[in-house]
This record gives sequence, structure tokens and C-alpha cells, in this order.
Amino acid sequence: MPSRRAPTAAGSLVILVTLPIFLAAGWPLAGWGVAAAVWAAGEVVAFSLARLPLGLDHLAMSGLTAVAMSFRVIGVMIVLIAITLANKPVGVAAALTYIAAYTFELIVSLASYFGADR
Repeated sequence: MPSRRAPTAAGSLVILVTLPIFLAAGWPLAGWGVAAAVWAAGEVVAFSLARLPLGLDHLAMSGLTAVAMSFRVIGVMIVLIAITLANKPVGVAAALTYIAAYTFELIVSLASYFGADR
């Protein structure tokens, strides 16, 4: 497995780059704050799960990791949907920012996985 540092850094870079965009465009800064908080929480969960032993020798931990990663995504969705229902402009801004960061992280992750030597 390739290192998760580059994908995590790529997604974090998107979060940081969107701050000046929010300020310049006059978008709700709370939306950026929510996206940054949800992003950071998700990365902490992913980092914690990456420390668990995986593989055929550790099937229970592999299953736990898979379920926890699924709940990570579900938790992010619930938070973003709840905030969107409470305040639509803030929720939409947060969701779009998070989606951009996640997409960029996924692209870098796939490139590093498929571009790595076997």
C-alpha cells in the first residue's frame, strides 16, 4: 500500500486554498469552518484506522476497519445534511468544499496506488 501522506496533503491543500476563495467571494465562512472541521475529523479517524493491523492474519481488524471507514463516510454525510437542513447556504458551501477536497484526495490516492511499482 502506498503512503497516505500525499492524498491527505492534497485534500488538506484544497481545504486551505478554499479559505481565500470564501473570503473573496463573500460566501458564508461558517461553511468553510464546517468543511474544515469535518475534514479534520475524518482524517483523524482514517489515521487511527490505518494504524490497525490488516490482512489474512488479522481478519477481525480488517473487518473493523472496513466498517469504521463506512461509518466515517456516513457520519460526514449526516453532519453535512443536518447543517444543510438548518442553514442551507452554510450547508451547501460546506458540502461543496468537502466534496472538492475528497475528490482531489481520491484522485491523488488512485494515482499513487496505480502509479506505484509492484
